[in-house]
Amino acid sequence: MKRWISFIAAVPILTTPVHAQPAGKVQFRRDILPILSTHCFTCHGPDAKLQKAGLRLDLYETATKKLKTGSRAVVPGNVKESELIARVFHDDDSMRMPPKSAKKQLTDPEKALLKRWIAEGAEYQRHWAFVVPKRPALPVVKDKSWSSNPIDQFLITSMEKQGLKPTPEADRYTLARRLAIELTGLPPTIEMADRFVNDKSPDAYDKYVDRLLDMPAYGERWSHVWLDLARYADSNGYATDSGRTIYKYRDWVIDAINKNMPYDQFTIEQIAGDMLPNATPDQILATAFHRNTLTNDEGGTSDEEFRCVAVVDRVNTTMQVWMGLTAACAQCHDHKYDAISQEEYFRLFAIFNQTEDSDKSDNSPNMLIITAAEQKQKAELEGKIATLEKDLLKANPKFDDAQAKWEADKKATDKAPANVKKILALDAKKRNDAQMLEVTKYFRTTLPELKTTADQIVAARKQYDALKGVPTPIMKELGDKQKRVTKIHIRGNFLDQGKQVTPGVPALLHSLPKDQPANRLTMARWLVSADNPLTARVTVNRYWEQIFGLPLMESPDDFGIRGKYPTHPELLEWLAVEFSTTLQWNVKKLIKLMVTSAAYRQASTLTPALVERDPENRWLARGPRFRSSAEVIRDQSLYVAGLLSPKMYGAPVRPPRPKLGLTAAFGGTTDWDTSAGEDKYRRALYTQWRRTTPYPSMVTFDAPARTVCTIARPRTNTPLQALVTLNDPVYVEAAQALGRRMVKEGGPTIESKLQFGFRLCLTRPAREIELKRLTDLYTKAQADYAKNPKLALQMATDPVGPLPAGVQAPEMAAWTVVGNVLLNLDEAFAKR
Repeated sequence: MKRWISFIAAVPILTTPVHAQPAGKVQFRRDILPILSTHCFTCHGPDAKLQKAGLRLDLYETATKKLKTGSRAVVPGNVKESELIARVFHDDDSMRMPPKSAKKQLTDPEKALLKRWIAEGAEYQRHWAFVVPKRPALPVVKDKSWSSNPIDQFLITSMEKQGLKPTPEADRYTLARRLAIELTGLPPTIEMADRFVNDKSPDAYDKYVDRLLDMPAYGERWSHVWLDLARYADSNGYATDSGRTIYKYRDWVIDAINKNMPYDQFTIEQIAGDMLPNATPDQILATAFHRNTLTNDEGGTSDEEFRCVAVVDRVNTTMQVWMGLTAACAQCHDHKYDAISQEEYFRLFAIFNQTEDSDKSDNSPNMLIITAAEQKQKAELEGKIATLEKDLLKANPKFDDAQAKWEADKKATDKAPANVKKILALDAKKRNDAQMLEVTKYFRTTLPELKTTADQIVAARKQYDALKGVPTPIMKELGDKQKRVTKIHIRGNFLDQGKQVTPGVPALLHSLPKDQPANRLTMARWLVSADNPLTARVTVNRYWEQIFGLPLMESPDDFGIRGKYPTHPELLEWLAVEFSTTLQWNVKKLIKLMVTSAAYRQASTLTPALVERDPENRWLARGPRFRSSAEVIRDQSLYVAGLLSPKMYGAPVRPPRPKLGLTAAFGGTTDWDTSAGEDKYRRALYTQWRRTTPYPSMVTFDAPARTVCTIARPRTNTPLQALVTLNDPVYVEAAQALGRRMVKEGGPTIESKLQFGFRLCLTRPAREIELKRLTDLYTKAQADYAKNPKLALQMATDPVGPLPAGVQAPEMAAWTVVGNVLLNLDEAFAKR
């Protein structure tokens, strides 16, 4: 099909920070540790097997001890006696460190920092992320008029140090759209936006935020972020990648987020809900978090091998999601940078090594899940059926006479179901009350006067019967007599086992409570305890990235010593304490705190000065501006077109996808038949997710395959993305439906229709020049299609369906082109 738009994507400019000389005293954890970890720890780090010359530089005791040569690498306050400095500045290539063969060499500023650090006393501190955060004092700011909440006080202080000033607040229409996309994943309706724009009350902004947070769409929008972490998919993975029924877990996540379950409870239930006292079905269902691991049901594979692989994945995922640590490095050897030994890794493994699952193709153990919401729905349906049946059986002499005549007529009763016929065969005087009631119920459903009631009973019963439990994989702890012994896997090989280990956590971190068993439940509580230095930091950093585009700590998957230093360390500390202590792990309040800041409300206008000084918006002197997620791009297209189904929960659906005729490794087709009815138009969240063949258009927009935990999605710009939104049948149908909506609901004139469509897609009213360009586009397209009726009919109806009454194909094809352009505007793709 002929398209009427070109796609231009700006590639973000990446910058690498350099080691400037810090003001004041050199700090080990901020200034020195990154240098040592980059250049020295491969040979002089925590991995004892790889240490050269017996030197370990990450600890004060080992860095300052006398070596076999008699020298000391670090002599605090004495540069001349410090062998580290002598080697770093050595003229002889064979003596200089790092060696010439190293990929990265020290820069002159880095060498100068090392020298200055030792001269100042070579003070060591624990890595900042391994120290429990303490609430810093709020900065004193010169201009107090800008700040809306404490977040802004930290940010304005940083901006001033960088010589930057905040950008003025965005207009109300921009904020209405930004917030709706942020909090619900969908644009606001025109009515919602206008109500907010015209609300002159002082708390208008807060009220709008609260309304969005209370919408069911909030849970759907934020669930996909968690499902990336949980590596949720509707298939087992590996070569066969057969189907898996685990969507009840996805529904649990949506429900928990919408109910604003405190994050500490959210954590505990997913790690060990089955081990809670008197665990509810919903708490047990939550443990499916760790049943999202892959299952290899290919014939001839070792169940024990892939059971061990699943346990390894649970260790790695837990440490990544909550602790932001790359513990996976220690599966085969001591961690080269963070002080986590292989033995300590397998102590973590031992905690997760005591569950019943064992890589079986049926994913046992399973639980027949009927959620609390479904139980409530069943109870409501039972009441509804009882009321309807009461109406059906109301005393009515006329119906009783008709029933008597019907029973006497054998030809009339011939169509009755077998159970009724069996009762009718009995002498009427010998029938009990239940049998008489059964006959009366059936007869009255055949009466035209009661057809509506009868149909409602059938529909309600059908709904009730559909609410049957679904077998869902869950975690289940082994009994005491079945407990497994855990040994270190040499080089990660489950067949080559070494020393036996007991369950525990790395000594680098806080200890498990001594009066509690070292199991999943204790570990779950350990993750969210007040002594944990990482969980709150990692979590607020993740939400900040979602909302502002870049995390405060720019290596969200690695809070270890190789991770980046935060751009705003005091703000990160303050948020971590605020979230875990003041807000009591309340996620909605955390999000509201962020989006009600003056920083968030800034216009996202780019100026040459900002592009030069801060191209990635690290210092937040403007509002967030970045491309929306795959889910948002798809959902908003269907939403503004009037196609998106509001239906929540349930089995995964299959929206349109190209049929390629391909098969999986063992013969199963990778194609699918498109779901019927409204299931074709469900939110992206509900799309069936098969790991080997994930939904193509969403993968094009960087959605992960979910074979492993994904901490943060990349944001790429590729020509394929434009080809998807211009040509994929889902987006073509959305453009067609949007065109029809403009014609039907947009008013009497071309201009009013264009303004209506523009506002549906972008929220704000179109400017005069924009309306003129769209009018010209419509006029030209309509004229071109009038010359080619066959192409016009295709553009107007394929795949959306026949033309509405009274509309000509060239006209509707032209409106489709306009809809296509509106859906493909950069402003529609971006959060700005």
